[in-house]
Amino acid sequence: MLDKTIDILGDLIAFPTVSAVSNLAMIDYLAQRLEDCGAKVHLMHDPGGTKANMFATLGPEENGGILLSGHSDVVPVTDQHWSSDPFRMTRRGNRLYGRGSCDMKGFIAAAVAMAPTFAQARKSRPLHFAFTYDEEVGCIGAGHLVRSLGALGIKPSVAIIGEPTQMRIIEGHKGCYEYTTRFQGLEGHGSAPDLGVNAVEYAARYVSFLLDLKDQLRSMSPPESPFDPPWTTVNVGAMSGGTVHNVIASKAQVDWEMRPISKTDADFVKLHLDGYCRDVLLPSMKAAFPGASIETEVVGEVDGLVPVLENEARRIVAALTGSNKVGVVPFGTEAGIFQNIGMDVVVCGPGSIEQAHKADEFIEVDQLEKCLAMLSKLAESSGGKTC
Repeated sequence: MLDKTIDILGDLIAFPTVSAVSNLAMIDYLAQRLEDCGAKVHLMHDPGGTKANMFATLGPEENGGILLSGHSDVVPVTDQHWSSDPFRMTRRGNRLYGRGSCDMKGFIAAAVAMAPTFAQARKSRPLHFAFTYDEEVGCIGAGHLVRSLGALGIKPSVAIIGEPTQMRIIEGHKGCYEYTTRFQGLEGHGSAPDLGVNAVEYAARYVSFLLDLKDQLRSMSPPESPFDPPWTTVNVGAMSGGTVHNVIASKAQVDWEMRPISKTDADFVKLHLDGYCRDVLLPSMKAAFPGASIETEVVGEVDGLVPVLENEARRIVAALTGSNKVGVVPFGTEAGIFQNIGMDVVVCGPGSIEQAHKADEFIEVDQLEKCLAMLSKLAESSGGKTC
């Protein structure tokens, strides 16, 4: 089974599924392998028809099944210095190198390698596979997937998200809210600043206010917060605008994000920013140029995974792995999207997040072995007391 998993992983790495391009070849490959095991497969294409989610089911067609979930897309390799071809798996000792090896094609390979075993063993409870698109750019595919499942009337009750956790059970993480805010001012000569509206200056004031909110969020951290850092964070990732030193900048852009520990914190930031733009920045801009504007594009608003007292997914994975230790992580996943539709969710998968998104990304073979051990016990349980 390990050799089979490694072979499939090599195939998956060879699909260069960066978010900017289509994932259809990889999805078709996965769909075919699962159909060959007797799974009922649904493909859910994006509006442009260039990407798709895949949802497949083994076992009875009824509610309450267990979902194994992963994303098909990977981050770019542009400007990274790799020791080998990032889209050709290379083995060096115990490590398998390639883009997506740990994030998160290793888990997908293990789940698909186990599919024939699941097909033979699973009888009393459905087992589902969900492989999504565009997780790396805002979990767009997962949002599409849950809407599609609602339309199909399919309601899994448990989800295991196979992001790289070194097979630790993760029951919570922060949300990830990403935005692009654009400023439209009025161009003019730098010697007459009062005759124009400098978009860069207003963008700078916006960022300064955002950083003030960032400081306030530190004091709002609940004492029981399990996260590191324990408060909601804000990051200004990029700022651009203007052309040359002696021209009033007519356009500016700020790319920023926050990682809320609660929806309340996210609402706090958005409410205060909206008020500052409406009551302070825009009146000043429009006094000089009625056509001035501030517009914020929501790149993605992905809620976090909230630890809960009763969690069937946690109980199942603890029984499968033999570990009762659970934790939280700072990085985001699609888990909150599934939790929001009523599913019990944990994150547990092979590999280390420390290797993700870097040059020479790798997964260790023994991590795949541990993942296969967990999935083998899932097959052995066959819908019994454990599952």
